[in-house]
Amino acid sequence: MYFCSMIEDKNQKKTSLEELGEFGLIEHLTKSFESKQKSTLKAIGDDAAILDLKDKKTVISTDLLIEGVHFDLSYMPLKHLGYKAIMVNLSDIYAMNAIPTQITVSVAVSNRFPLEALEELYAGIELATATYNVDLVGGDTTSSKTGLLISVTAIGVANEADIAYRNGAKPNDLLVVTGDLGGAYMGLQVLEREKEVYKVNPNSQPDLEPYSYIIERQLKPEARKDIVELLEQLEVKPTAMIDISDGLSSEILHLCKQSAVGCDLYEDKIPLDPTVISSCEEFGIDSTLVALSGGEDYELLFTVDQKDFDKIKGNPNLTVIGHMTDKSLGANMVTRSGSKIGLTAQGWNSFNAE
Repeated sequence: MYFCSMIEDKNQKKTSLEELGEFGLIEHLTKSFESKQKSTLKAIGDDAAILDLKDKKTVISTDLLIEGVHFDLSYMPLKHLGYKAIMVNLSDIYAMNAIPTQITVSVAVSNRFPLEALEELYAGIELATATYNVDLVGGDTTSSKTGLLISVTAIGVANEADIAYRNGAKPNDLLVVTGDLGGAYMGLQVLEREKEVYKVNPNSQPDLEPYSYIIERQLKPEARKDIVELLEQLEVKPTAMIDISDGLSSEILHLCKQSAVGCDLYEDKIPLDPTVISSCEEFGIDSTLVALSGGEDYELLFTVDQKDFDKIKGNPNLTVIGHMTDKSLGANMVTRSGSKIGLTAQGWNSFNAE
């Protein structure tokens, strides 16, 4: 059941972080991490990490996750949180058509978190590093007055010719998305609903099995490492690329602005999982709106030259959802009825979060 947190379990052994101190804590949490990348000359244990990236270009991204803004520990297990914190950053590296190689992790924690809670968090981080073959090479720990904060920086490498920026799309390029959309947002709706039920009746046991796919999309997303590898195999170089963290419409508008182009997105081409469609019906929410504005799917959105269509058509991982147009035509969605409506950015905005 998701509505339990080890930091609230009165029967769990709790070790105060004061017993270890900052350096003891770092050593304890990272002692089982092993370096896998040849470019990692020195990881944790000195004043700085040392990386040897030779002739590759270095790609760096960083994200900050704050309790109460980006995650809710009443239904987010700490191990899942550690894993997801890494995925958020690796997704940005893949969105550059690059390969992540190292990460740093910094955490600020309040005194309600015992050592065992951070062990759970770092177990998720370690699983992510093992699954995606990246090295943890540094970070920091400190105290917090406001709960848990996690800052992750990801470092990646790419050949200069392979890097995909947001500003390379041209009119008539095809707009392509990986996977399916809206699952993470609908998973969040289910979890929030069950949280309210739990607050009224703590003994309630929600049946989350019918929602397992969308809940996993929210709690344990996967960065699309496979897509970078697939595009290389297909010999397809995206003309522009971005990851979908804030909703499809926001990301399309980013590509349009950076590339100085317009876009026609076709509503009937947006890929939706059956669980997303059924849960949208249950909640009385329009599935297209969820796909456009939901966010946190961490799929990749990219453009390709039309000459590459034969290379990608029929691939189950990729869906052509539209094409780029002249800037003067603007960014639009072609509805199922054939009418055009302008796309607006209604995705996640951390400064509007309640």
